[in-house]
Amino acid sequence: MNIRYRVDLSEAERSELQAMLSRGKHAARKLKRAQILLAAHAGVPDDAIASSVAVGGSTVYRTKRRFVEGSLERALTEEPRPGADRKLSGKEEALLVATACSSPPQGRARWTVELLAGEMVRLTGHASLSRETVRRRLCENALKPWRETMWCIPRVNGEFVARMEDVLDLYAEAPDPQRPVVCFDESPTQLIGEVRQPIPPKPGQIERYDYEYRRNGTVNLFVLLNAHRPWRKVKVTQQRTAVEFAQCMRELVDVDYPQAERVRVVMDNLSTHTPGSLYEAFPASEAHRILRRLEFHYTPKHASWLNMVEIEIGVLKGQCLDRRIDDRERLAREIAAWERQRNAAGAQVKWLFTTQKARAKMGRAYPDPAAPTQPAKES
Repeated sequence: MNIRYRVDLSEAERSELQAMLSRGKHAARKLKRAQILLAAHAGVPDDAIASSVAVGGSTVYRTKRRFVEGSLERALTEEPRPGADRKLSGKEEALLVATACSSPPQGRARWTVELLAGEMVRLTGHASLSRETVRRRLCENALKPWRETMWCIPRVNGEFVARMEDVLDLYAEAPDPQRPVVCFDESPTQLIGEVRQPIPPKPGQIERYDYEYRRNGTVNLFVLLNAHRPWRKVKVTQQRTAVEFAQCMRELVDVDYPQAERVRVVMDNLSTHTPGSLYEAFPASEAHRILRRLEFHYTPKHASWLNMVEIEIGVLKGQCLDRRIDDRERLAREIAAWERQRNAAGAQVKWLFTTQKARAKMGRAYPDPAAPTQPAKES
């Protein structure tokens, strides 16, 4: 390495590299090469660059050489290095992918790179395979068999489709003050207090708080959201029993929408979300009066994502509840302030999923009317 390559970046190139580093949305290798070029342009010695960027001296040398002899794009792009042939053939790579997608060995919850390397040695007859070889082949196929996620997997039948299209049709209607559409859901929230006083932020130091905390119980949040106008309401209750639900429904028709002919409520299938809850909480005449002004629309089972208020609950948790609040009174004050600000700002959920889009995207999952059905059994 007797040749010393000098990096002179133009103003445009410098701006491009700085923007790349500030966004941080590129691969780590590419970001490191951007750091190398900026440091080299500033006159930092190669050894210092290698130490600060945590790369080898040869990486610094090759990056500078590619820039001087080629271009900025070539310097940022990883070039294939000459070396031995790939250890796994095309058929063996396909076998690796199939194995990674299969059930793990007995006694193991999931495949690991080490387990896959050992299994490929057994299946292909290789003397040995490194974990890195397996990892790279999996990355090329965008596979990470050690990862998994909990997912909502609904059963799409006639009942599912009927409820889904009913809710989507409500969202697609024009606003009607006499028949408003209100989405309703509930969310438990922990009351968490500090054991030690946090240290406030100051110049050069972020706020610090202790990992230990005091749990002061839980409360329930009833969250209501108008589907067609910027209105939401959050009610803090101690529990979420049928009585609390019934009281919330009475307040909805008598306080929030006293002039409405009928309030159409979208909600999930929780056991307390029934007309019977009102008869458990109030005399029959009062329950009957309230129910005459309510119309319940239920989301499909296992598809509460169709309830627009779930989006609003996510906003509430991110903007207001993402901190430690230790008592119910303070929680109610903070939520009330958030509610006033959201309503005053005219914030609304922009719902884009329609019945037409559901039929286009989920058409394969819809029941087939041509398929034979089982005859109904007489009771």
